[in-house]
Formats: sequence, C-alpha cells, structure tokens
Amino acid sequence: MKPFLLYNPVRLRVGYGQLDALSKEIPASARVLLVYGGGSVRRNGTLERVHALLKGRAETVVEFGGVQPNPEYAQLIEALPLIREHALDYVLAVGGGSVADGAKFIALAAEYEGEPWDLLEDPSIRTTAALPLGTVMTLPATGSEMNPIFVVSHRAQGRKLSRFDALVYPVFSIVDPELTETVPQRQIANGLVDAFIHTTEQYIVEDQHTPLQARFSEGILQTLLEVGERTYRDPKDREARAAFCYAATMALNGMIGAGVVQDWSTHNIGHELTALYGLDHARSLAVTIFDNFELRWEQKRPRLAQMGRRVFGLEGDDETAARGALEQMRAFFESLDVPTSLTAYDNIDDDVADRVVRAIELRGKNALGENESVDLALVRKIVARSAEA
Repeated sequence: MKPFLLYNPVRLRVGYGQLDALSKEIPASARVLLVYGGGSVRRNGTLERVHALLKGRAETVVEFGGVQPNPEYAQLIEALPLIREHALDYVLAVGGGSVADGAKFIALAAEYEGEPWDLLEDPSIRTTAALPLGTVMTLPATGSEMNPIFVVSHRAQGRKLSRFDALVYPVFSIVDPELTETVPQRQIANGLVDAFIHTTEQYIVEDQHTPLQARFSEGILQTLLEVGERTYRDPKDREARAAFCYAATMALNGMIGAGVVQDWSTHNIGHELTALYGLDHARSLAVTIFDNFELRWEQKRPRLAQMGRRVFGLEGDDETAARGALEQMRAFFESLDVPTSLTAYDNIDDDVADRVVRAIELRGKNALGENESVDLALVRKIVARSAEA
C-alpha cells in the first residue's frame, strides 16, 4: 500500500427528501450563480423547487443554463462576465456530472487572473482561490458531487482535458434520488456504466496489498450489478435507485483509490473519443475497456480473476475466472443497451486509432495507465481492435 492522505470535506446529503435541506446549506448572504444544463430541470419542476428553497435565503440568484454534456469551454467562460456584473460569490450546480464539472471550472476560473483554459492545459498551475460551490445532483454517475475533479471540452481544438484541484471540492452536495426519476433511460444506463468503470480503474490493477480498498470496490461493483437493471428498467424502484445513487458517489470520492496505483487509461482514451466523435462519456469507456484488458491480459488477469470469483461468484482457475468476469461485465453493459465496440457507431472513421494517438500526443503524453504501462503503440492497438471487432 502506498502511503496516502485521505481528505474529503464535502458535506453529503443522500436520500429521498434531501433537496428540502438546500435552504440550510446556502448562506443567507450568498449571491448565487445557478448553473444547470438543458431544459429538463425546468420541465420537471426541479429548478422551480430550487428557486423556492432559495427565496428569501440567497440575496441574489442569477441563472446560467444550457451547460452541455461534456461541458464546452467556449460556453462556460460566458459565465465569468455574469459573476463580475452581479458580484456573485457562490456557485450552485443543479444537474448531472457535466453541470457539476462546469460549475467547478467556473468557480475556479472566476478567481484566476490568467487565461482560463490554462488551468486545464497546465496542471502545474498553482491556484489560490475559488468561489465556494454546492451541487444538487440529478444524475449521479461521475462522482463529481464528492470530488475535486472536473473535465472540460474545447471543441475548437478537438480536446477534452481534466484537472484535479482541492479548491473545488463542493462545500455540500445533495443526492436526492427523486430528482433522477425523470432522467432518460439512456442517461441512467450511462451513469451505471460510468460508475462501474470508475471502480474498475481503481480495482483492476496490480495487487498492492490494499485488501480493504479492494473489498470496498467489490461491494460497489456488486451493488451496481444488483440494482443496475432494476434502476434502468423501472424509474419507480426507489430502493434500487437510491442504492445506485450512493454507489456512484462512493466510486469516485477518493476512498477506494487511497493508497492504490490506479489505471485510468480507459478514461484517457475515452476522453479523446468523446472529443473527436461526440460519443457519450460512458459509451466511450464501454468501447475501450474490453480491448484494453485483452491486450494487457497478463497484467490484468489476476485481478480480473479475483473479480470473477468475488463479484460474479465464478469458479475455476485464474484464466477461467478472468475470462468469465469479462463476459459477465460485457453482458451487464449490453443489458443496459450500451454497445461495447466502436463498430456500433456510424461516425467512426478509418483513421480513428491514429487520431486518438495524435490527440494524446498533443497533451504531451507518451504513456498512460497503471505504472505508465500503456504506450502510444498500445493505445493505437486498443482503439483499432475495438473499431475492427
């Protein structure tokens, strides 16, 4: 186990009815930028409820809506003049992971004097301040409600970059499963796959004598398997939905990855597929992860075998259990109608592998993954294999 510091200051409220606690979390003197995505939060009444809870509580509330899935830099920076014009000092995100990510970027960029994109371009930039923010999650998936990570796309450059910055841990987050009941099935499926792969990026790694972290990960995976299809098929299954929401949060709040040499190569490749071809984030991961594991079989087989036995209840030697784990994982994704090969998408061109490699090179990276074991030649093979499957 690597020595680690586990720090997470987020005050997390989980469960039905927790939205009503919003008025307890926002300071009475706050001047709030209310960040949200498409029109769904307005159509389903969530935005109206938020305004009602803030009425008489926050001094000022200014809306900034239309944040896109895979939030776009050119759009997000339009919030900065609003913050200056109205002297806003608090950011509240109401939406899914993309809205939370966008709100984090806005909160940090509002207090940064340089070019905002540099915050993503250069991880070495030391920031000193950010506006405080809270989140009301309508689609738990990314864990953004309880971590300091955000991902932003720059479509003009065909890029998608992330930043880890402790200044943008939310002060509080509300995960009220009721708010997810009107979310389209496709987005629920994406959330389940995203949470599952967040977990495997920290679990399907070399054994580092982190047994408790492994058991935590296995519990999250088992929970997602148990409640995933129920949540996907039945919006009214409240027990399943609440369990999914909490599992998605716990998959990426720092707990299961503490002391672990993590992977994240699937995410790095997936980010480029999203930036280049517009694939949903979770779906870019689902078409990458299986070929990633297959082409690193000797490295990944021991922990895949452990997942096969502990999570799926499989028997047999390591090869049998590991192969069975991959088959069960693929079957889970496909039960959610999430494709596991790039061949499912019509807009993928013949040079997809070369384009992904060039995009990663542009980020100044020569290797990805656990112990940098995925070089660019292997990235090319992973993407090409998925496109030819």
